[in-house]
Amino acid sequence: MQWFQKVGGYNQMNGSRPQTVAVGLADSPVAQLAYDELFNSFGNGTSLVTEEQILTQVSLYWLTNTAAGAVRYHFEEAHSGAEPRVSAARTGVQVFADDFQTIKVFAERDNTGIVHWSRHERGGHFAVLEVPDAVVTDLRVFFSGH
Repeated sequence: MQWFQKVGGYNQMNGSRPQTVAVGLADSPVAQLAYDELFNSFGNGTSLVTEEQILTQVSLYWLTNTAAGAVRYHFEEAHSGAEPRVSAARTGVQVFADDFQTIKVFAERDNTGIVHWSRHERGGHFAVLEVPDAVVTDLRVFFSGH
């Protein structure tokens, strides 16, 4: 939790002033690269994301001018006014070694329909870029119902 609070400025910034960030992201690919340093390290230096993948992500956001929408998600979530509820939807959870460590007892408290839970020794916050085979394997298991 201490690590997250130390590097968690993205959530605070995006949750309170997304348009301020959006102007820079839309204006300059250099701003986009600076902001997207999180793809490279996510603050802990463990990312397996390649430089080519970072450049691809930056290019997609900048050339399509969609970064503002991506950062606005945090603002909308923070200001939705929705009351938390327990979800009974069929749910699968993947926990990756270098990402936030989901605590199973709290996940089960808030999601009564967890049918698949897996832990991975590799991968982090951007697991779909870092260890795509692990993500796909778990998706197949989840959707097969086993």
